[in-house]
Amino acid sequence: MKQIELLAPAKNLESGISAIKCGADAVYIAAERFGARSAAGNSMEDIEQLIKFAHKYRAKIYITINTLFKDKEIPYAYNLIQKLYQIDADAIIVQDMGLLELDLPPIPLFASTQANNTTPEKVKFLEKVGFQRVILARELSLEKIKEIKAKTKVDLEFFVHGALCVCYSGQCYMSYAIGGRSGNRGECAQPCRKKYTLADSENKIISEDKYLLSLKDLNLSNHLENLINAGISSFKIEGRLKDISYIKNIVSYYRQKLDIILDNNGLEKSSGGKSLISFSPNPNKTFNRGYSEYFLNGTASKIASIKTPKSIGEEIGKVNFVQNNSFSVSGNVKLNNADGICFFDKDTELQGTIINKVMGNNIFPDEMKGIQENTFIYRNLDHEFLKILKNSKIERKIGVNLYLSQENDSLIFVAIDEDGIKAQINLKNSFELAQNKEKALETLEKQFLKLGETDFYANSVEINLKEAYFIPVKEINETRRQLIQKLEEEKLKSYTPQIIKIEKNNFPYPDKKLDYTGNVLNKYAEEFYKRHGVEEIEPAAESGINMRGKNVMKTKYCLKHQLNLCPKQTKTKEFTEPFYIYEENNQKYELKFDCANCEMQIEIFI
Repeated sequence: MKQIELLAPAKNLESGISAIKCGADAVYIAAERFGARSAAGNSMEDIEQLIKFAHKYRAKIYITINTLFKDKEIPYAYNLIQKLYQIDADAIIVQDMGLLELDLPPIPLFASTQANNTTPEKVKFLEKVGFQRVILARELSLEKIKEIKAKTKVDLEFFVHGALCVCYSGQCYMSYAIGGRSGNRGECAQPCRKKYTLADSENKIISEDKYLLSLKDLNLSNHLENLINAGISSFKIEGRLKDISYIKNIVSYYRQKLDIILDNNGLEKSSGGKSLISFSPNPNKTFNRGYSEYFLNGTASKIASIKTPKSIGEEIGKVNFVQNNSFSVSGNVKLNNADGICFFDKDTELQGTIINKVMGNNIFPDEMKGIQENTFIYRNLDHEFLKILKNSKIERKIGVNLYLSQENDSLIFVAIDEDGIKAQINLKNSFELAQNKEKALETLEKQFLKLGETDFYANSVEINLKEAYFIPVKEINETRRQLIQKLEEEKLKSYTPQIIKIEKNNFPYPDKKLDYTGNVLNKYAEEFYKRHGVEEIEPAAESGINMRGKNVMKTKYCLKHQLNLCPKQTKTKEFTEPFYIYEENNQKYELKFDCANCEMQIEIFI
């Protein structure tokens, strides 16, 4: 039976535990250094604690060590991987191929999406050199994924939810080129979330002071079954910097969606246990810039959020009446006291305020400025929903069958969980026969079933005794406690991480030449590519090469398409190419359009 994995992000130990409780089959989390989100590092002690918690449920923990390394950092990265192997981490997510030149411990390696995994040839190469999984580029369509799956056997992972980088992952050098902060080193300054003005070669303004490179967030929750059929076995949620309410809500939402699909298709999840939550998840109620399906079905619709890079949340309705200190909104969604709302004013700037009071249809905000009739109101903070999330009971329980039998002078208490893991406690039978047989058996079963705050729930209980004995409740409870503790210990002992030792080979890389976009920053990466037949290697951008006039971003997103200037959309030629975008500080970039491949490149203008 094919197993499908729901993979959740974790900023820290608390988020990781919540993700697993909400149904994640695996969690990815950064080590203390070298994660692509430098602000999300974690101590070895916290990671070890998360690993032990996860392995109770057969859930896995993957560690992100997916930045580029300088030569002097390689030994530290090597020691870090050794330590992670020793505490039973399930895999390491990497970008820098220099690591494969080292004598790594036998731990699975996953090729980060930062490795620019877009073609069957590249994915096949990564499979052949030893990667157990390849995390595909977000820009791929279903047809491209099917093509890759047909030509490879490696496990494929794909992002299904969260923030979108406008550039192909691993191929963005804008932040580094303009300020020295490299996304490939975990320090992106997010220039794509800034305002730009778009002009043509004659300085005609096409779009002024807009967030032209800021994309909506990804939501592929309606395409999970299609992705399974295309060959994806791990569904990844973005968000290692997101708060715990996002983790609870989004992970629970995808768990519910996936469970229905798995049940209907004879598939199973890759971990054990059952997630129990006391709220109804809703992805519109946590951070989002509006949602997009990106390029999953080929050419995307309008996927940018050019008015704002901030969360707008859920649309509430249009203002239909304004008074001095209140307004009313059309629609059926009810606002509550302390909700946060936002709207675009007459200058299309995002404004926000808090709701102080709601009386019938009248809404009294903290600030009325900018609210007019026909203004669309969005709720970007649902106070009641966040309160429910915070106070909700979230558990993950493992099914167990309980047995009590008698052998010679002992009572045999047995627990067997859903994975077949067994624990047994033998209790010397020195008890008196019960005067009321029915009541004694009823008490015994009732107390035996009290798994309460443990990680288990009883599927069944079977009591097979020759006689009914009077066993004090205290004795039953202590025996049950010992039995469950032993079962937990047996489960941890039974979990064995996958052992994969990478053997070096000379399988040829698809290209003979690598420019700076090959991201070769250290001598180990250079040796790796030379061993695989690359003859010409330009150092990575982060080595200090001059980026003036070079491509600092390649994106599937196209401003022509977004602004209805694509020649496939209109024959009007009101503007003259080349086009340029200007940053707030007057930094100028030239746009180059590859219409045959529906791609756009951004170069620093000399």
